[in-house]
Amino acid sequence: MPEAVSSAVYTLRRPRQQTTPVVFASPHSGADYRPEFMARSALDRRTIRSSEDAFVDRLFDLAPQMGAPLLAARVPRAYIDLNRAPDELDPAVIEGLARAPHNPRIASGLGVIPRVVAGGRAIYSGKLPRSEAEARIRHCWQPYHTALAGLLDATRRSFGEALLIDCHSMPHEALDAHTRPGLARPDVVLGDRFGTSASPEMMDRVEAAFAGAGLRVARNAPFAGAYIAQTYGRPGQNVHVVQVEIDRALYMDEVRIVPTPGFAAFRALMAGVMAEIIAGLRGTALPLAAE
Repeated sequence: MPEAVSSAVYTLRRPRQQTTPVVFASPHSGADYRPEFMARSALDRRTIRSSEDAFVDRLFDLAPQMGAPLLAARVPRAYIDLNRAPDELDPAVIEGLARAPHNPRIASGLGVIPRVVAGGRAIYSGKLPRSEAEARIRHCWQPYHTALAGLLDATRRSFGEALLIDCHSMPHEALDAHTRPGLARPDVVLGDRFGTSASPEMMDRVEAAFAGAGLRVARNAPFAGAYIAQTYGRPGQNVHVVQVEIDRALYMDEVRIVPTPGFAAFRALMAGVMAEIIAGLRGTALPLAAE
């Protein structure tokens, strides 16, 4: 049976024995909305969840049974965005910050401490103390990335390579402006930062697994990968990151934020995709991996 290590920040589910260089992670599926956070927010519980990758961790939760670890956030994206750099601080929501050079993520309210959720709706009615922002980074952001970096490093040392599948979801309407008239919108968008976070072979393998499951796949538009792909993707060092964005309408009711009746079937489909990715990379641990 898989082993689970859980903290206030994340849950790490490990197989009894890792048999593949593939690692799965879900940094935006956290749904632990603490009362003290909700008391600070100007939003109700349903609205504040609109930026959450709800249920994505459940879509991939069979990974440990296939020999791959799964790291899933527990802290919500609205509280701290684990797919942003720790210095992407927004002076419009954090007190005592000087204006920094233009950053499109910060400008849109989506820094490491988000100012808004989907639709530009403000999370707070005022600003947060800088000390609180720094505490969130220290107590939430840092532990998650320590765990992620450790997983990838141990995997690369054991197998000679590592492939991180960075799991996300996208609103159904997210691709309206990016799909040409007459063409079907993709079900999945894969991001490798235009070839810089994963080798072409790895990207082809991941795309083939999703396409083989009957899903329409696009690359890098409009989601090419953010901080995690940029930071951890080092193909020249045999560490690859592919960001996966899945259309939420395939498995959940986006208004009520509940799984659809077809959730179990789609989860089974994702299990097949995971198995296909893992089968192509199921490796043998290197002789000195235990040292």
